[in-house]
Amino acid sequence: MTLSDTMHTGPITPEYAEALAALSEGSVHRHFDPYLDIDWDGPELAIDPDDPRWVLDPEIDPLGATRWYRELPLHQQIEIGKWRISNVIKVGAAFESVLIRGLMQYIMKLPNGSPEFRYCLHEMTEECNHIQMFQELVNRVGVDVPGMRPVFRALSPLIGVAGGYAHVILFIGILGGEEPIDHYQKAVIRAEANMPPAVLRTMQIHIAEEARHISFAHEYLTAHIERMGLPGKAVCALAFPLAMRWLAGEIMTPPRSFARQFDIPREVIKEAFWRGPASRKILSGYFDDVRKLVDDLGLMPAPAKLLWRALNINGAPSRYRSEPARRAA
Repeated sequence: MTLSDTMHTGPITPEYAEALAALSEGSVHRHFDPYLDIDWDGPELAIDPDDPRWVLDPEIDPLGATRWYRELPLHQQIEIGKWRISNVIKVGAAFESVLIRGLMQYIMKLPNGSPEFRYCLHEMTEECNHIQMFQELVNRVGVDVPGMRPVFRALSPLIGVAGGYAHVILFIGILGGEEPIDHYQKAVIRAEANMPPAVLRTMQIHIAEEARHISFAHEYLTAHIERMGLPGKAVCALAFPLAMRWLAGEIMTPPRSFARQFDIPREVIKEAFWRGPASRKILSGYFDDVRKLVDDLGLMPAPAKLLWRALNINGAPSRYRSEPARRAA
């Protein structure tokens, strides 16, 4: 069995069908609308451009962990933090658009009656709402951030379409994009970090719905990869670390224009993305849950372990999904 023919054999076991039904029902009965569930004009969500809560948390953001940033005057920390947070949000919206393109390509090949078809459409509906929510927040913050880095922006239409033809790789890539953002947002919420209320509200909504999306990706990959032969599994074992590292870089690393705009020294950018020990710890932490999934699927042979380590995203897997990072402490 290859990477592209598992759909034709219908890996819909009773357990997988039950999981899909539960996820679909969850989307029906518990979902959010960005213009009904967020009071954008409410005084408690007003955006203050000089709010000190824009300062980057050194435990969560790799640039915030650098000595250079921490020694800046407060107003500069605020300006840089506001730009960086806004740009990560903008990139998140762009990644959701790539995900939607790939899923739409995939579901158009599914047979009638497929429960994957229904849940994928629920997920795409929620992702459209997330794009609206993220863009509304960026608009209200008022910082003209570019979002994706130029190469990823140029490739994004092709990535979405290609993903519909190598669907297992598509879902590995979905995890590679969703996990860093989800991990970052959960870290903010758990740390009760100082963050403008409008940002926190969008994070709360995104985390709640993203839990279903990540669960689906885990269930999907388990159902499809378990039916593959050894060659397909070998490809997936290498695809996981490559996709995780590449997409974490695309989503969490700012474009070069960021350093030019704020006169950030080159060595500081290198330390923050991702050569310094603090930044490498943050990078590795994005994928604790993915490493657990990979272990459970038996996709961590010696060559794959070496690749995870070479890419600086190795480490202990989480004991359960969304285990807080305080375990390591």
